[in-house]
Amino acid sequence: MALQTKRPSRRSDGTLVEQRVQLPWPTDKPFRILSIDGGGIRGILPAALLAEFESRHLDGRSAGEYFDLIAGTSTGGIIALGLSIGMRASEILKLYLDHGEAIFPPIRPPFSRLKSGLRFFHSLTRYQYERGPLERELRKLFGERQIGDAHCRLCIPAFDGFTEVHIFKTPHHPDFKLDWREEMVTAALATSAAPTFFSVYRNGERRFADGGVWANNPVMVALVDALSCHDLNRRQVQILSLGCGESEMLISDDQVRLGGLWHWKEVISSAMRLASQNALGQAGLLIGRDQLVRIDAPLMPDNPIELDDYYRAKQVLLPLAAPLASTFDEVVSQRFFAVPVDPYEAFHGSRAG
Repeated sequence: MALQTKRPSRRSDGTLVEQRVQLPWPTDKPFRILSIDGGGIRGILPAALLAEFESRHLDGRSAGEYFDLIAGTSTGGIIALGLSIGMRASEILKLYLDHGEAIFPPIRPPFSRLKSGLRFFHSLTRYQYERGPLERELRKLFGERQIGDAHCRLCIPAFDGFTEVHIFKTPHHPDFKLDWREEMVTAALATSAAPTFFSVYRNGERRFADGGVWANNPVMVALVDALSCHDLNRRQVQILSLGCGESEMLISDDQVRLGGLWHWKEVISSAMRLASQNALGQAGLLIGRDQLVRIDAPLMPDNPIELDDYYRAKQVLLPLAAPLASTFDEVVSQRFFAVPVDPYEAFHGSRAG
């Protein structure tokens, strides 16, 4: 008789089968959410935007102190984790500017075209970049801090080796018992393990990949968490959603006439943009579009910035932060940066009362 091997447990094995018990929330108090998209090195834009608002309104305080919940995917997840421990956005931006070139090494002359071709063919069967430089900087940033050490509620999307969605969450509800022990570095490396750019992140026997595959814009992840965990009127929720500069793909004549994998090779980035539009539309329908502020760079259909293009992200996106902040300054300062929030009540871990 053959021995039966034990099936590894899945996160979905513990899915709640009844409605979550909602925690009380004051009826006269807004619930403020910060949602930050994924986008690789283009995370320079949301980090620079938040740094700009900090400089204008917060007198040295971290933007993270002004939100009840922060959701971030991939590069947005790294920013979210940093803000949750009191780091200023300006400090996180410095990480991108000082170390982005080491994390995504550019192709240098001579023989740039040849090297670019070789990198392309290498990328067909192997990931493009070593994780070492990114992991080294993240370990400097977070040390041995655990998710339970965060002072702000967090939702950090990834997906696991069973091809199931995975959201790292702080213990801000009694049901959230699994993630508070996880190191912040684990969540940061898991959510930013972008397929083709980095290898799958292995943590013991577990495997994780980038949350951008299913929630590159995590606005609905955050909103669903807020409404399911707290007894809120939907109109109490106010959301600041920050993009990283989306690319736009127009359907071409060749796609219409010929189809095929080659002509649709960019469909993944287009699908991520459509998913982002859908998430923003759903969130706007639930709370009212007037309660949601979305800030992003103008679309670049002709020459979009790649997720690993450090130089163009720095040259193009960084200068956009100040004018974008000026455009949205009045509404953002009044709704989100007038009064800091209280740290959330943790139900598990070192901060549990």
